[in-house]
Amino acid sequence: YPGKVLADEASNRLFIADSNHNRIVITTLEGGVADIVGNGQSGMQDGAFKEAGFNRPQGMSLNGDYLYVADTENHLIRRIDLKVKVVKTIAGTGKQAEFMASGGMDISSPINSPWDLVFLEGKLYIAMAGAHQIWVIDLETTVFQPFAGSGAEGRTDGFLDKSTLAQPSGIAVSGTRLYFADSEVSSIRYVDIEKEEVKTVVGLDLFVFGDVDGKGDEVRLQHPLGVANYNNLIYVADTYNHKIKIVNPVDNTCITFAGDGQPGFNDGKEPRFYEPGGLSFANNKLYIADTNNHAIRVIDMKTREVNTLQTKGLESVALLNIPQLSTPPPFTKSFALPLKILKPDADIQLSLNINLPKGYHLNPDAPLICRIDAGEGIYFERGNQDIRIEKPELPVKISGKTTSEEKSTDLKVSVSFYYCREDNQGACFVDAVIWKLPIKLDKESGNIAVTLDYDVKLP
Repeated sequence: YPGKVLADEASNRLFIADSNHNRIVITTLEGGVADIVGNGQSGMQDGAFKEAGFNRPQGMSLNGDYLYVADTENHLIRRIDLKVKVVKTIAGTGKQAEFMASGGMDISSPINSPWDLVFLEGKLYIAMAGAHQIWVIDLETTVFQPFAGSGAEGRTDGFLDKSTLAQPSGIAVSGTRLYFADSEVSSIRYVDIEKEEVKTVVGLDLFVFGDVDGKGDEVRLQHPLGVANYNNLIYVADTYNHKIKIVNPVDNTCITFAGDGQPGFNDGKEPRFYEPGGLSFANNKLYIADTNNHAIRVIDMKTREVNTLQTKGLESVALLNIPQLSTPPPFTKSFALPLKILKPDADIQLSLNINLPKGYHLNPDAPLICRIDAGEGIYFERGNQDIRIEKPELPVKISGKTTSEEKSTDLKVSVSFYYCREDNQGACFVDAVIWKLPIKLDKESGNIAVTLDYDVKLP
């Protein structure tokens, strides 16, 4: 579920907020993976790339060697030093702010669900979705505070502190204006920094949404999440309409640019998207975080043809963070099964039936990690340790033995694995499962097979 994307033409880099994997993926503009920031687990720790934790990060902004990140569900603003490869928290406490939080100095005050941000003249302007405001951090003085919006939810234009916003979730710069996607009023609006006022370009108000091109308040969008400036036009990720639209702030018009309004995954001249959330331009191409397709889509602005970015090398880099089962990852599913009776003094077979969603397969380039913790009476070679199974096939079969003594014991089987779409488009996912079951060795009624089933659900 990539939430946002940031393309940088000067450095030939693409920054992807791989939101549900709690990490930032850095690639070339052609898709070659250069680095991954974050350990993949939900957390808020600072530090080196492989150690740092995020929680559903979203928008990003680049200034020199610093990449600023809206770490949404941690309620933090993070700074990634791309040169020394270190993550640092610069605002927020990790706790969600109460209504009408006033900000403060440095990281002394909590904030509320920052969704996107943009760097401009030494300051970060933040779409603070949870507070219904635009906030600003002066990076020199470290003062951060509300900039636009009273904190009440609505669509009222006017002076900065008198205006009302409704879950701003995307922000972009054009001159001295900050254009933002005001999601809950399904509108595109702007803050004029010099005039210190908020204006609406297209859209109407709370609970008024749809899919209508046109002008001004006759336009209907549906929960737009992303905006980007290209040649003084504002491109909009009209998220729930599965479209990309163009807003002209000169005449307040809005037209559909790509997508037919139906969710889907089609490239070419008649593309389909599935709840796109973020946009960014580089080299006359529009990069799209196509969130529910788990993909980055690219529109050539000259031909208007859409392609899906192939992230070459992402899986191999991701393998560095395969969960080790001696300490199960937090997303592990656990099942307690009923008593199983086995024959004593027998060769037994353990079968792991991992039932993947339709259209998915195990990643052949990633090992399946299995750990078997067995009590007295059952023996597996390399038991009580993590076992790497290269190029795994389903069902996974593992042989073991039981002792001759009739007794009761326990068996715990843990597995972590990667799975991908069969067409190799979009992202791969990691999952982990633990089965626990009591075992009884009984020569009169026991058998020699243990079958463990797990139905995988897409995240």
